[in-house]
Amino acid sequence: MSNRELKLRYGCNPHQQPASVYAETGRLPITVLNGQPGYINLMDALNAWQLVKELREALRLPAAASFKHVSPAGAAVSMPMTAGVSRAHFVDDLSLSPLATAYAKARGADRMSSFGDWAALSDTVDVPTAKLLRREVSDGVIAPGFEPEALEILKAKKGGGYRIIEIDPEYQPAALERREIFGVTFQQQRNFAVVDGSTLGNVVTGEKHLPPAAQIDLVLAQIALKYMQSNSICLAYQGQIIGAGAGQQSRIHCTRLAAEKADNWFLRQHPRVLNLPFTPDLDRPSKDNGIDQFLLAELPSAQQVDWESLFTEKPRRLSADEKREWLSQFGEVSMGSDAFIPFRDNIDRAVQSGVRYVVQPGGSLRDQGVIDACNQYGMAMVFTGTRLFHH
Repeated sequence: MSNRELKLRYGCNPHQQPASVYAETGRLPITVLNGQPGYINLMDALNAWQLVKELREALRLPAAASFKHVSPAGAAVSMPMTAGVSRAHFVDDLSLSPLATAYAKARGADRMSSFGDWAALSDTVDVPTAKLLRREVSDGVIAPGFEPEALEILKAKKGGGYRIIEIDPEYQPAALERREIFGVTFQQQRNFAVVDGSTLGNVVTGEKHLPPAAQIDLVLAQIALKYMQSNSICLAYQGQIIGAGAGQQSRIHCTRLAAEKADNWFLRQHPRVLNLPFTPDLDRPSKDNGIDQFLLAELPSAQQVDWESLFTEKPRRLSADEKREWLSQFGEVSMGSDAFIPFRDNIDRAVQSGVRYVVQPGGSLRDQGVIDACNQYGMAMVFTGTRLFHH
């Protein structure tokens, strides 16, 4: 391995060999400190790093992302967690630093999807963050630096094979980016669109007020969308993404997917979920699977047997009315869309999951219908004028 090229085991699939990453000029901005990252690992790592770097710059808070298949399963900045959220994220037994808090929230957004994630961290990795990473199922981590003790903790993960990448935080890529598909080279200017509080100035609804907490969530949502496979919608709440709908061909399907994940995130904090009678010594991934099945509608009997084996006694499921009652207490959720929202059905679905603030580019011929829907529900909606597609 040179400082200009990194040989990989294979590409997207094992039969795609040879594979490598390289810098056409200069040197690579990354240093592999441990393990052997793969092709998809590095795509996740470099996208995730851009996301947390921009969050850090925009919100001036430690930031973290949990990436899977070149989209964030979760992203967050370091803001306090309630006791219920801490328990739902399985971190109530840990003493968390600000950076560890950010990763716990990013990982907790969608723990099912974050299984085997690539973690990105905006700041030097400290010991509390390394201890949190050590006990989660994760493929690797990228950060601008590592405390010596934290690095040794992570090097011991996965039998010594955990992938650890240090990135130069001062690195700036060239203005033009290229990629090749089927022998054809594409070239475009990099997406230098800046997302921060200044992008929230054009509130187009009757409701104009954007509380400080909502402003943080709307900026967070936009930056997450900037590095999420399009089409995409994400819901944010209290400094973290709680639902992401990425890569769908229809925007309403993005919205439904993101909102369903957000509902699931809120339901994980229901007292009956927090107190599920899991069998002793059950690992966290199995608990995540058990919670997911517990929150589903009744399963066929063949699946029910395996599901019930996770518990010391059969738990009573939440009824539809109980779910609605629990979800009804949550509001102040923010929603971001990477491109214009073409129909009000997206708003009609979003309001059911507590969405009160919306940010989108605008520019649809049907903008007024979407504005009318927001006005009907008392939502505030911002038009940015900037599309954030990412492919």
